[in-house]
Amino acid sequence: MSSSTFDSTENFKKAVIDLIDNSQRPLTKNEIAKNLMIKGAARVELKQILKNLKHEGYGHKIARRKTEILSRPTSPFKGQRIKDITSVKQKQFTSHIGLFLTKHGRGRLVPCHRKDTFAGVAFDLEMLPNLKPEDVVVYHIEPPNQIRIQKILGSIHDPQTYSLMAIYGHDLPHVFSKEALNLANHGRIPALGNRTDLREVALVTIDGEDAKDFDDAVWAAPDHDPRNPNGWRAIVAIADVAHYVRPGDALDQTAYERGNSVYFADRVIPMLPEALSNEMCSLKPKEERACLAVEMVISHDGKVRSHRFKRGLMRSKARLTYTQVQKAIHGIYDETTQSLWSEVLQPLYGVYKSLLKARQRRGTLDLNLPERKIIFNAKGLIAEIIPQERFESHQLIEELMIAANVCAAKTLLAKQTHTLFRIHETPENTRVENLKTVLCSLKIPAPRVKSLRPNHFQTILSQVENSPYRQLVNDLVLRCQAQACYSPHNVGHFGLSLAHYCHFTSPIRRYADLVVHRSLIAALNLGEGEENYPLSLLEEIGEHISATERTAALAEREVNDRLITAFLETHLSQVFKATIVGVTSVGIFVGLQDNGAQGFIPKSKLQGDYYIYDAERHRYLGSRTKKAYQLGQPVVVRLEDANPVTCSTTFSLMEDIQAKKTKSKNRKKAL
Repeated sequence: MSSSTFDSTENFKKAVIDLIDNSQRPLTKNEIAKNLMIKGAARVELKQILKNLKHEGYGHKIARRKTEILSRPTSPFKGQRIKDITSVKQKQFTSHIGLFLTKHGRGRLVPCHRKDTFAGVAFDLEMLPNLKPEDVVVYHIEPPNQIRIQKILGSIHDPQTYSLMAIYGHDLPHVFSKEALNLANHGRIPALGNRTDLREVALVTIDGEDAKDFDDAVWAAPDHDPRNPNGWRAIVAIADVAHYVRPGDALDQTAYERGNSVYFADRVIPMLPEALSNEMCSLKPKEERACLAVEMVISHDGKVRSHRFKRGLMRSKARLTYTQVQKAIHGIYDETTQSLWSEVLQPLYGVYKSLLKARQRRGTLDLNLPERKIIFNAKGLIAEIIPQERFESHQLIEELMIAANVCAAKTLLAKQTHTLFRIHETPENTRVENLKTVLCSLKIPAPRVKSLRPNHFQTILSQVENSPYRQLVNDLVLRCQAQACYSPHNVGHFGLSLAHYCHFTSPIRRYADLVVHRSLIAALNLGEGEENYPLSLLEEIGEHISATERTAALAEREVNDRLITAFLETHLSQVFKATIVGVTSVGIFVGLQDNGAQGFIPKSKLQGDYYIYDAERHRYLGSRTKKAYQLGQPVVVRLEDANPVTCSTTFSLMEDIQAKKTKSKNRKKAL
């Protein structure tokens, strides 16, 4: 039997639903195909049906692979039966991440996520002889009262386990199909043919020290055209991923499913197999690579006077790091940057200074949000957490990428070709008013205008540049903003103050950029690999990859938070400088200045007075002493507890601890 046996896709789908509804346990794709006798190309249609069903709430009835089933648990879940719990937040938790604990000769499985409504289950140890105490497992809850163990991830005390917890907890695709791997392994560099020969142009890549995929290369030179005095010519060349990933093939399907690469502290889940992302589409020095490039003519004040897209063949002259280039900007050269300074790097720096003028003129939103890098030792344990420095060399690449993205958007608009734009809408009025209220409580004036533009937000940020409130206000302004996303409907990019913007420069790690590449190839007749996307399909793609981007960001943040908590677990009772970043009716949230970790001080730990919560002024006020704990106030705290299982940390205020000690001494003296 095949899908052609069914009158329509709807009948095919109905047969699948009937089968999984009548099954006593979740079925894998292979089991469904076997039961319905689905073979050949019809399995592709089955895969799409199952994917749609997961989004429709059938995820708990579709298994990823055959796994172990436990018998009925021996104790109830705090008065609830599992079948009553399965429907609660099922979409958020199709896969549960649990911690295996032992006590009094019994085993217990407890959730590792604070928002997981599952209360835990006890069972006899003989039921799971392969589990070790404090192992983390992936499991499913199944009616009537069963637990399905899918995978053992490792010990909760091993930081390498944390990214696996996020991968399975958020159901991130991380295994490539044989078909996709086969296509990636057989990719070949194209012949020059009708491509533009860029092999003699001194293009260079500039990336971080740890980067393995070099998907963009840059070049610049002074423009000697008298009509463009003190202007520049620049090229941004991007790996031609569309040459290798054709619409509808196995590589395209897996790239679409993932939507983007996911970056954890200890590993990367690439959007494309490493044979492409780290090899054929990585612009390695001295090696020929296919590229899609834009050549721009830029004025001395940063205006892009003209641009032209070319499909080419290039050969990177050097692989540089941000640190190398930054040192060269300051006159400290190594062997590589010394030879490239006058020919390549100095013109690139000149282009950057011109583009920076244009950025400042249009008034963009530039948030100061420090990133931190987690360093592991040889044993895979966290050695330290250090701030990531941001150099002019980072901004140099950023400005050139923005210019290239704008050129791509303008080209496709001019050609009336549908594509995906990167849009960032104006902040909601409610959020803006809330921000103004908080600023008022901190006595920070906000511009008196009807609607805040990026330059108005920048004015707010400049007022706290040298203030203790600097980081807090940056975070508050960020929370005020709308979330950027992908859409075929161009509404502009608020934060960058740009009317036309799309993503063109990272097709190795973002599906949106691959869509833009295909649209450009189609619009400009640049060869194979193109696709004319209908508007309805772009709307669907935009919604999907915006969702995968949000999921990736959530998973990355979750892993970093858990890693930082595990690091703090080894520093109990230590004292830290912190800032009050939140005040609620149940207590105070603080952010540590050194490593960015956040934690909680319960209201009950505020000593020496009865403190009243003042919601309007975002503070606690002592009823007798009138002492205040105000949002944005710097404090010194002691770490009381750090739990990487629940990813929570608890602190005490040092001044309260010292006051308590003094009070105790005075009492003893009085006695």
